[in-house]
Amino acid sequence: MSVAEFSVSRQADLASLSKLRDRLNRALRGKPDVVELVLVCLLANGHLLLEDKPGLGKTTLAKSLASGIGGRFARCQCTPDLLPSDITGFNIFNQSSHEFEFRQGPVFAEVLLADEINRATPRTQSAMLEAMAERQVTVDTRCYTLSRQFFVIATQNPVDQHGTYPLPEAQLDRFAMKLSIGYPGPADEIRMLQDAVGGSGRATDEQPLLELQRLNRIQESVAGVAVAESIQDYLVRLAHASRQHPSIALGLSPRGLLTWQRVAQARAWLSERTFVTPDDVQDVAEPVLSVRFGLEPAEARSVIQEILSQVPVPSYQE
Repeated sequence: MSVAEFSVSRQADLASLSKLRDRLNRALRGKPDVVELVLVCLLANGHLLLEDKPGLGKTTLAKSLASGIGGRFARCQCTPDLLPSDITGFNIFNQSSHEFEFRQGPVFAEVLLADEINRATPRTQSAMLEAMAERQVTVDTRCYTLSRQFFVIATQNPVDQHGTYPLPEAQLDRFAMKLSIGYPGPADEIRMLQDAVGGSGRATDEQPLLELQRLNRIQESVAGVAVAESIQDYLVRLAHASRQHPSIALGLSPRGLLTWQRVAQARAWLSERTFVTPDDVQDVAEPVLSVRFGLEPAEARSVIQEILSQVPVPSYQE
């Protein structure tokens, strides 16, 4: 592909993402910053944890995203009686063929909403580990490959903790970032009420804006965004600072460090740059690190800002 062809293709990809951004902003009114980070997480080929109160639009956001990329959507309501096979799938005996047939679980969708994931038992939560990390599941010693665009949006309610099972650190480290949506402003809620009058069409009923094949190409392009050695050194120094901070029991792991770099690459790509800057690293620091430090939101925000302020920032000349 020539430089001119690459430029045309890049502009077409950005135009499609702009339309997808607009659709998500219509589905989740008044939260453009959240929508932008959701797109960053998608392009980084990661998974997203939404920690917030019920009824703030998490399901609507997931459905709109699935329809926008032309992918299958599946929802799994996590409860204590949910079994691992309810997520991965199971083998069932066919009386006609006298053979076992595999029935796919919800992980075989492109976008999986795991609602209230901390209400599932640790055994069921662990069934998500292989799917999230390897994009495959193993059922009765046989491996089944998932979609290359497999994207998990998991939710948990930070208020009601009765009958819940906190996610272990190993599973939290599989998420690229954690976000909180929050309540919309009064003007946005008025607009939401106006849109609901008369049964107006939902964004999930619209045509796809970004085909899965194009999304895969964009994700590969994001992985190729240049990261200078000085930026990588900056990331490593930040990771070491987190491991030495007295308020953090478990500092950033090497897997978390790789995820941070990939998310920063996605942030740079969306900003129409071919290289990562220190600003990209800092802009995604809170959502990437807060899911891994096991701290309350306010404390996590304070600790992350403290770490960022302690580590010298490389200059653009470097």
